[in-house]
This record gives sequence, C-alpha cells and structure tokens, in this order.
Amino acid sequence: MNNRGNRAVILIFITALAVMGLLAANVFYVTIFRTHLRSGTDLSAYADSANTIKETEKALRGNIYARDGTIIAEDNRTYNIICVLDENRLAVEGQIAYVQDKERTATELARILRTSKETLLGYLNQDVYQTELGLAGRNLSESTRNEIIALGLPGIEFTDSIQRVYPLGTFASNLIGFAQSDETGSTIGRMGTELYLDTYLRGEDGYRIYQADKNGYILPGMKSETKSARNGNNIYTTLVPEIQEALEETFLMTEQNFHADRIWGAVMEIETGKLLAWGQYPGFDPNTLEITDYNNYGAQLPYEPGSTLKSVTWAAAINEGVYDGEELVDSNIYYYNWDEDRNPHRAEYGSEHPITNASNNRFGMIDYDHGLMYSSNVVAATIQTELLGSNKNLEYLKAFGFFSSVKTDGMPEETGYLNFTWPADKIAISYGQGSTVTMLQMLQAYSAIFGNGTMVRPYYVESIRDGYDNNHILYQAEVRETGNPITEATARQVQEILYRTVNSDDGTAKYYRIPECDIIGKTGTTQVAHNGTYMTGYTIASFMSAMPADDPKVMVYYCFEAPYNPNAHVNTAPVQNLLRKTAMKLGYANVAGEEVEEEPLEELDEFAEDPSIVRTAGEMPNLLNHTLNYAGQKLAGLNGEVLVLGGGNTIIAQYPSQGVEVNGEKIFLVTDTNSFIMPDMTGWTRKDVSALWQVTQFGFRLHGEGLVVSQNIDPGTLISKGTEIEVEFE
Repeated sequence: MNNRGNRAVILIFITALAVMGLLAANVFYVTIFRTHLRSGTDLSAYADSANTIKETEKALRGNIYARDGTIIAEDNRTYNIICVLDENRLAVEGQIAYVQDKERTATELARILRTSKETLLGYLNQDVYQTELGLAGRNLSESTRNEIIALGLPGIEFTDSIQRVYPLGTFASNLIGFAQSDETGSTIGRMGTELYLDTYLRGEDGYRIYQADKNGYILPGMKSETKSARNGNNIYTTLVPEIQEALEETFLMTEQNFHADRIWGAVMEIETGKLLAWGQYPGFDPNTLEITDYNNYGAQLPYEPGSTLKSVTWAAAINEGVYDGEELVDSNIYYYNWDEDRNPHRAEYGSEHPITNASNNRFGMIDYDHGLMYSSNVVAATIQTELLGSNKNLEYLKAFGFFSSVKTDGMPEETGYLNFTWPADKIAISYGQGSTVTMLQMLQAYSAIFGNGTMVRPYYVESIRDGYDNNHILYQAEVRETGNPITEATARQVQEILYRTVNSDDGTAKYYRIPECDIIGKTGTTQVAHNGTYMTGYTIASFMSAMPADDPKVMVYYCFEAPYNPNAHVNTAPVQNLLRKTAMKLGYANVAGEEVEEEPLEELDEFAEDPSIVRTAGEMPNLLNHTLNYAGQKLAGLNGEVLVLGGGNTIIAQYPSQGVEVNGEKIFLVTDTNSFIMPDMTGWTRKDVSALWQVTQFGFRLHGEGLVVSQNIDPGTLISKGTEIEVEFE
C-alpha cells in the first residue's frame, strides 16, 4: 500500500516537472527563435516592436450613505467603444482583430446603442487605424458593454472611465463636499467629507503589465502580471433625507421671504449628538460645481449669537444657587461702570454707559424668569454683574464648550473669538454680543440645556464599513460626553422658562408654535460684525428649539443673515415648516398637545375655473398639512394658477409660502415628494420653473433665457425622484 502511494506521488511530481519544462521551453523558444512553439506563428514582427505596457485598473471610490441607506455619493463606471479598422493589425493565426464585417457590426450596434445604422457606418468606413462611435458609443453602462461583448464582434474594444455622481444634488453639499479626478485619472476628495475622509473612501488601483506589439495586440505566452483593484470603504452618515430636504426647503422659503444672504441650520438628537440634518444657503450641486462659498457655515462661520446665548447666562445663575426666578428686577435701562480690573458693575441712573433692551423696550419691574421670556438685555446684564460676576459667567461659557474646538469627524472649524478685555465686551457677552461662536458649539452647549445637564459632541459619521463586506466595520461612532456644565435640576428649570417663552402669549417665541406638538425655544437677533464694526441695516435672526417640550429628544437650530426685518420672529412660516416636518418624521406629532382635527368641509372640485368668481390679489394662506379640499376653499377668489403635484390629498409643501402676495402667479401644492405628473411648461417664465424646482426639490437643468420652448420630459408623464428635468428657454 505504501509503495503504491509513493509511486503516485513520484508520478505527480514528474508530470509537474514536465509541464514546467514545456512552459520554460515555450518561453525560451519564443525568445530565441521568435516563433510561437504551439501555433508555429512567426513572432518576429511582434518581437521587433514589442513594448512592456502597464494598464491601470481604477478602483471605485466608496459610497456615502444617508441614515436610511439612500446613496448621497457614488462612483459610476462607464465605457466607451473603440473599433479597430486596420485589416493589417496582427493577430493570432485563424483569428480576426479588426472590424471585418462593417454591415453586420453597424446593424448589431445600432440596435443596442439606439442610433442609426447609417451613422455608425459613417464612422466604420473611415480610413483610420481605429475610431470611436460618437456620443452613442460613450458612457455606456456595464450591462450595455456586456451585451455588446456577447455578440462576439471582432475589432470591438472598450475603454473605461469613472465619474463621481451625487444623486441627491444639493443635499448637505457643503458638508458632503465633492471629489474630482486628478491628472492620473484617480478620483480624490476636494472638499467636505470627501476630503476629510479621503483615505477611507479612496481605493487602491490595480494594474496589468504585459508585452504587446506596436498595435497593442498580445499573444499567449508573452509576459503578463496582474493585480486587482481594491475599492474604497463606504461611509454611513446620520443624516435623515426627509429632514435634510425639509431644512433645505426652509432655506429657499427664508430667502424668498427675507432676501437672506446667508442661512444655516441643523437638527440634532439631544441625547446622542447625532446630526439628522445640516446645511446652509447658498449651497451647490456637486454634479455641476457652481460653488459660491467653500466654507461650511456651521463649523467655519463664527458669528455673534445674540439672545440665544442668554440661556447660558440664566443657567449659570441657577446652577450657582443665586437665582430666584420670582424676584423682581428693573428691566428698563442698566447703567454700568467698572472697577480697576475692568469688571462692570451697576452705576447710578443716568451714567454715560447704558444697556438697553432691543428696540429700546422698557418692561418695568419684572421677575427674572420673564427677563428670559422677554429676552431682556438689561436683566441679562444684571444677572452677570450682580448675581454671578463677569469672571464666573466666563467660566460657565468655557465649560459649555465655547471658544474651543468641538472636533467633529474631521470638519475644519473655527473656535470663535472671545472679546473679554474691556468692560463693554464683558457685559455684552451676557446677552450674546461682542464675542463669536459657531453653530457647532451652540449645538453642543444646548445638548446640556435641553438634556440632563451633560453635554455631548455633535457628529454625523455613524460608521465606516468595508466596501466588500458590510459587516466588517472599520469605525463605529459612539456617544461622546464632553462635559457636565450644569446639573439636571438646572437644565429642567431652564427648560421650564423656555417652555413659557414659546407657549405663553407674552413670550417672544410664541409665533413658532406648531400644532403637531409643544416645543420649547429661544429667539435671537444680533447685528452682523464685519471688519471690526457692525454692518448697517443687517441682522442675524435665529431660533433654538427642542421637541417634544415635556421630554426633549431633538433640537432644531436655525439662523439667517438678512436686511433687518422687525417681523423676523413673527413671519415664522419657513421655520415652522422645518419644525412640523421634523415632528412628523420622528413621530412626535401630538405627543404633548391636543389632537388637531381639521373641520370637515363640503366636497367640491377644488381648483376648477369658475367664471363667476372674481379673482383678486391677496396673501397666500398656510396650507401645509391640510387637505386639497380645504386648500380649494382657502384659495377661492385668489388670483393665481393652482397646480397640484402628487397623487395624495394632504399638502406637504407649498409655493408661495404663507403671507406672500399672490397676483397671477403659479401656485404649487405638493402632496407627494417622490413623484408627480409633469406639467406642460411651454411659455413658463424662468421664475415659474425655478418655483417648481424649489417646491419639488427634483433635479433641474435650465438653459437659456426668456420663456420655455421645450422640456425633455413630455407633459403628462409620471416622474419620480432622481429624474433630471431639462428645460430650454428662448
């Protein structure tokens, strides 16, 4: 038995040696005699013109995903056809390496490429070594390429290219950023997440090294070495598409209502720090790269926060045990002076250094709680100088994380500027002026106020996963506590005051209430600092809020810089839009309020033309979350053309927004954010098309000026999210 086994091993060994010997002989024979041993083909022409060629196989960059798995960024590999036409191209005996049957080739390709046979024959009948086939033969999908390969047409070859695409367009664009091809053809991160996490997203290119003749043709037995490409890793973010889209929709509504120059905002889970939405206006579409500002406002735009910072002043006093919310205080004017250390203190009435409330309001003798509800600068200054002291207030500001880096997922960030040298600067910080902060710092600080006193770091990268094995997690985010500036009891007491700020009829944030659930919040208005002075006629209006009021789970922060408008905290429809959609998406609707029921209305053909109705100009009503039946009654008599987008019956987006004057404009009512029937836009103005773009958030490309003369989607076609709509004007 052992002898038989030994003989078998020896036989296998001898066979292997024989095979290796034949291979070596083949290589030796090719090298010395320039003849292919097996086929007998004369390789002199190849040997004389042989070159060592290295082809790179480009790795695919990793995808970036939203929280629900929606793709935010991905690589698309496309292919271009090359047809070799030279019949003298050398080939292995018995094979054809060029397009021999042009008629058949043109017929077969015309069917797959959906172009004319005559057009393709025009390319194939050229007197050139090789040719491409124009636009029809470029940027082909892998499935189309495979279909062509299956035909077995000689002389047909392919080159490939990779393009980074962003299916959601402007979605969190200054946070996600973009990637581009460099001079080697590799896609690398240039901005935002694409840049911060480039080492994870970027794969490793493969290669193929081989010897070929001058025409690039290879014979078996020639030297070859191959290494496969390694694709990049995938990034999963915490962003929720519906909330992100609501945030960006709110940007457009704010720009329309207030002519804002810059807008920024975020939605964050209070307990974890997960960012559910993050964005700014103006943003950009990474597919077209028409970028006006490369900065990420939320982390790189320091600004004076105004009265939203007063919550920290009140929290500090409560936490120090020196606060009595029912104690009365003079809120008219605060006159101050300072000691030798430049610390401000109250001065006699009529001193040269007064602090006044916004719009010079004088509330008289009020309790300290109402000082925050009324957003009184005078009471804030009193708390700092008479209850806390300037240095103690500064200690709390630093404990809340201001003037330090937050260090969120590689974001470049500013730390803000602490102005705490002169008495005026020290006292101004009590009501949010004189020093600058960032939105990132505000979110971190308010996580303690809206939570249990413990501060958490905001973040948006949930995990990084292997591009080949989704279960192989390279990085998993964890909640990171960054401090405990106040106690839970202090946080609850501040929340109670902020509840009254929104839900009491004398609170400054009463116009931000929404029917879905009770919220808590604080308004802010401040001047815009620029080059050491304040811009005339410009302010930053902001609102910091949390929901549901009785057990805050998520915060919504929103800011915009615009020409001063006294109704910035009255015309709140844009921010209400964001609050309401956030509440509905997260299931907080009616958590802390009474069930909201719409009064039944008689059935009617909502938007039918009725010549008996006199239509006049008027203000657009608020139709969000109402039925089409309700909208029909509210819009009766308003001079506007109504277009319903979607097959639902509840309005989830509208254009124009509430309070805007309407006189002959188009009115868009969206009942489904995923699909609608394409209207006939012939004769529409650019403003009309931009309004449709704004309210649907679908992808549009506009060409020319004037009125619409054509559109790439036929009227009456049902289109879904992701469809690109091209419109020509002239």
